[in-house]
Amino acid sequence: MITITLEHPVQENLALLHQRHTADMHADTPPESIHMLPASALAAPGIRFYVMREEGRAIGMGALKQLSGPHAEIKSMHVLLEVRGRGLARVMLDHLISEARALGLERLSLETGAQASFLAARRLYETAGFSYCDPFEGYRPDPMSAFMTIELAPQ
Repeated sequence: MITITLEHPVQENLALLHQRHTADMHADTPPESIHMLPASALAAPGIRFYVMREEGRAIGMGALKQLSGPHAEIKSMHVLLEVRGRGLARVMLDHLISEARALGLERLSLETGAQASFLAARRLYETAGFSYCDPFEGYRPDPMSAFMTIELAPQ
């Protein structure tokens, strides 16, 4: 059974998720183009951190970072490699979108890699209704970054 719950991002049992996410971000992205937040920064006010578990084991994560007004950003979305291919990234993304709507947010944006290694992520966001946009909330144009956003209709 898959569960997704709001949790604190700094926990020993989340170390593997954070390590894998960090390794993936550094695999083919120069340091100046990496915009991920370390676990401790995900504990900041204004960030809601969610953990996906299967039989108690942390297998995925994602966060919503409040921006200005009714706008938030998806941060640190990651599913462990060994459980990919089961639609779990879409389950996490749908959960984040649902949570954003429940919080009354009207817009959800994200930054992801522009490289080929991020193609699956960009396709996931596209199929969920995200479209490409200009850099937002402090980001600057970067050839290694793709910026995407979606307007959230109230449910």
